[in-house]
Order: sequence, then structure tokens, then C-alpha cells
Amino acid sequence: MVVPADGPGRSGRSEAPTVVMGGGPPRRPTVPAQGGPVESIPLAWTAEQWGLADHRVRLAGRAYVWLNLVEQRLRSLVDEVLRPVYAPAHGEDWVTAAAGPAGEEWVHRAGAVREVSRRKGYLLDPADDDPLVFLTLPQLRELMVQHWPCFEPHLIDRREIELALDELEVARHVVSRNRSLSTTVLAQTERAAARLLGLLDGGGGAGVPGDVVEELVGGRFADVVSVHPDRVRLQRDLPVEDLLDGARRLDAIGIGLGMLCQNYTGKRLVRLASDGCRVRLLFLNPAGSAVRRRERELGLGRGELARSIEMNIMHVRRVRAHLRDQASFEIRVFDETPRFTAYLVDGPRHPGRRRTGDIGVVQPYLRRTRGIESPAMVLRGGSAEPGLLEVYREEFEDSWGDSRAVS
Repeated sequence: MVVPADGPGRSGRSEAPTVVMGGGPPRRPTVPAQGGPVESIPLAWTAEQWGLADHRVRLAGRAYVWLNLVEQRLRSLVDEVLRPVYAPAHGEDWVTAAAGPAGEEWVHRAGAVREVSRRKGYLLDPADDDPLVFLTLPQLRELMVQHWPCFEPHLIDRREIELALDELEVARHVVSRNRSLSTTVLAQTERAAARLLGLLDGGGGAGVPGDVVEELVGGRFADVVSVHPDRVRLQRDLPVEDLLDGARRLDAIGIGLGMLCQNYTGKRLVRLASDGCRVRLLFLNPAGSAVRRRERELGLGRGELARSIEMNIMHVRRVRAHLRDQASFEIRVFDETPRFTAYLVDGPRHPGRRRTGDIGVVQPYLRRTRGIESPAMVLRGGSAEPGLLEVYREEFEDSWGDSRAVS
């Protein structure tokens, strides 16, 4: 119910009306009535409140990293394209000239923030003492849209770029005001940001990291960048196509290597090897004693697991038969207790980036759990100290040395 601030018969005033909303429980007064006892107010958060705050921080933190990277990339692009056009004639005021009459107000506002930052010592890096640094993402977008003919030779699709920027606006507003961000909006933000970064690189996207958050946490957790409860959810976030994209070498060890043999077609595997990827595949020997022990652990019938391994080995043998350089596609078997399955990929090298494209997926074998149901770790190489990726590489090499070739 809306009750006017002035009662009936009083002269009208300019204040907004007071809105009274009913239906909720009465709020406890924070100031006690005069002469009454002082109520103690619980200042500490409960475990549930801390958990909720932690969850919100994690979601907002991931979104912030993506938004920060997009803003840096767009600012750099605007600087590279428009500064040579306007700076020769306008000097330091080139941003004001590029914004024109329509953007004069927000450029002056950014200039005022810059002056305050100068006076109070907020400019910690001399490179940040630039008017372009104080423009927001929508203002950088406006500069690009106003001068699209200057950007058109470098970018592929203006419509796709603007659609991606539109998708980022919700997360940008939520993060900038420290409001709650949903997992759905976060996923949309990450997809849109990754797509936009590729478009701003001219459509190639070769230098775009798969997950910029990996760059922040990979070194902290011995290069473990994500953990998934099972292979289904692993492949939802990291499909085999993305794992092997641009691979220069693939070393895989496991019982039947089902993630590769059943989720990556033979034609793709032929194309991958033909493009120069060296492949070494190590299966559990279907005729050995270790496979029978594993069948008993899983409660499978005799020979059931062995037959599925044989089918996968026949599949990769057919792939190898289609290759001109069959020596670069090796298949072997081992007859030891299988402890883990691992896909270790040497990926492309991107100049100027600390991290490499090396990546690994590792799953331990649990006694009564199939490989598809086992937890999976994603490892990313390139950290300052050797991490788990190198540990599993050494394990693979030891097993490879004790294995037997498949003709």
C-alpha cells in the first residue's frame, strides 16, 4: 500500500511517497526504546552465511577475471587503431577528439577521475596515466562502434562482437555492484568472453587461454586446474575435441582408453596423426592376468572387459593402417595392475605466454568403480615448478618401457 508523505488536507510537498510493504515478519529495532534493555546484536556470521559469501565470491571472482581480460583487450585494440588517427593532430586530447560531441561528457568525467587518481596517488603504474585507462567497457565499445570503418579491416564480424558484448553486460553490472551472480550467467559470461577474445584477435583465437582462471590457480595447486566427479562431467567441460585440438603429441595409458576410442572418431584421429601429432597408446593386455583381476573387482563376467579392450585396440589399428607414417602411431599393451588412466597432450606453443599448451587428464582406478565413474583431474603444464603432469609423464614412460608392441 502507498501512503502519501503528507496527510489529507496538508499542502503538497515534493518528497517522493513512502512505500509501506506488509506481509513480512517485523524487523527487530536496532535502537532500543528509551529506558528499555539493550538487546545484543549478533555480529559474527554463521557458518551458513560464510558459506554463502564464499560461494558468491567464487562466482564473481571468475566473472571478474574474464571481464578484466576483455576490457584490457578492447582497450589495447582501441589504442592501436585510433591513436594513430587522432594523436598526430590532437596530442593528449586524442580520446576527446575521437569521442566527438556525443561522448564529450563521459570523456570529461573520465578525465576528472584521472585527476583525482593523480592527486591521491592511485596511479601505481606510470603506464596507467592515460585517459584511455579510465574509460569503461561500454565507452570503449562506443568508440569502436563510432569508428567501425577503422576497425573493419582488422575484425571479422561486427554483429558477433556486439552480441558478445551484450551478453557480458549483465555480469558486468552484477560484479561492479557486488550483487549475487548465478552459475547460469557465469557460464554465459565465460562463453561470451572467450568468443569475444577470439573475435578481437581477428577470429583466430589461437592465443586465447582455455580458462583464464587456470592461469591464476594452476601454480598454487601443483598444476591441477580442475577436478571433476566423473568422466561425464569432465567431458561436458572439456570435450575430447578440445583436449586434442592442436596436439603435437599424445601419450595415453589406461585399461581400454574408452574416452579416446569411443568419443573421438577414427577419421578425426587419422587427421590428427596426419597433421603431425605423434601418438603412443598403451592398453591393458586383454590376454593377461591383470585384466581378469580387474573383471573380478568390477563384478564382470569372464572375458567381458577383455573383449571391449580388444575392440578398442582393433579400432586404433585400423586408424594406424590409414596413415602414411605408421611409425608415428604406436600401440602397445602392458600386463600390470592398472592404477590410473591418463591422456597427456603436448599442445601448441604460443609466443609471449608463460603457460604452454600442455595438458593432461588423469583418472585413478577405484576398486569397484568403472573408469567412466571415477573422479578426473585436469592438469595444465607450464608452471614455474614441476607439477603432477611431469609425475604422470614419468609413470607413463616407465610403463611404456615395460610394455609389448601390438603388430
